[in-house]
Amino acid sequence: MIDHTYLEQLKSQLSNLETRMSQPEVSSDQKKMTECMREYSHKKKMAACANRYLTLLDAKVESETILADADSDDELREMAQMELDEIGEKLPQAERDMMVALIPPEPIDGRNVIMEIRAGTGGDEAGIFCGDLFRMYTRYFDSKGWKHSVMDVSPSESGGYKEISFSVEGEDVYKVLKHEGGTHRVQRVPATETQGRAHTSAATVAVLAEAEDVDVEMRTEDLRIDTYRSSGAGGQHVNTTDSAIRITHIPSGLVVQCQDERSQHKNKAAALKVMRAKLFDGQRRKKAEAEASERKSMVGSGDRSEKIRTYNFPQNRLTDHRIGLTLYKLDRVMEGDLEETFGALHEHDIEQRIKEQTGE
Repeated sequence: MIDHTYLEQLKSQLSNLETRMSQPEVSSDQKKMTECMREYSHKKKMAACANRYLTLLDAKVESETILADADSDDELREMAQMELDEIGEKLPQAERDMMVALIPPEPIDGRNVIMEIRAGTGGDEAGIFCGDLFRMYTRYFDSKGWKHSVMDVSPSESGGYKEISFSVEGEDVYKVLKHEGGTHRVQRVPATETQGRAHTSAATVAVLAEAEDVDVEMRTEDLRIDTYRSSGAGGQHVNTTDSAIRITHIPSGLVVQCQDERSQHKNKAAALKVMRAKLFDGQRRKKAEAEASERKSMVGSGDRSEKIRTYNFPQNRLTDHRIGLTLYKLDRVMEGDLEETFGALHEHDIEQRIKEQTGE
């Protein structure tokens, strides 16, 4: 039960956090400072929501008291009733805001990500769609002011990519993109189709939160690192030295390669970052599978085999199968207009988490 004592406790905790963040051992440590700032931001939001909610409750009790008092004059009773009606309109939203604020933030929501897009079923058209998805995402990143950089790419002969991996850096990147993992299906008439028939093809997307050194143990003796000559689209992209890197994590069998940079050192650093993210993702998946309640709150598992979205070009329709969202503006979506889609996914996730908290 949220009461004024709870609000005072939150204010005390905020004061303690402010003191802690001013101490040299925290202010000089970026990791500790980031953690404190994240906790401070969360508790400040909780305090603001609790204050608004409790203020409305106090005003409600005051108005009800006036209405219940037989000695109250008509003008005062009329004012009390008007205020009570107004509070009745505001209270449900304030209560929901409080429930949302009580949801603990996902510790990795603020992290940068590594995304991988791979052509699936559908032959050449799947590779073209893979390129379309990459363009869609990067246009969205640009609109958000996020930085993105290609880490590895395997071009498709007919255009697009067999697969492409890239990093994304910005504010709350993982929080926004974490629901994109899975199979994306496209329905459209390929340029090579002479009969005008729509074909179905697919691409798979993986979204990996960047891992920190403390998240996973990656021993040098568990890694096999090979170098090879980069293959590209020709011209300036053909590398004449063995700068491409392939890393194999022997215990798990995971293989990562990076060839986009011309420097072997940069490719190795990028490949190690991807490997660390993959191992971290594997750990998180095992934990999620072991915790049914956590798994229930997820919009999707992020498994690449899960069909999450269909892009129907003839009908200009986008459908997200997990939340039943249908938008008839696919042309705008493919230009990076993803705010409505991402917003709906976030709201659905919030609703599921609220239900968990209330036991519904």
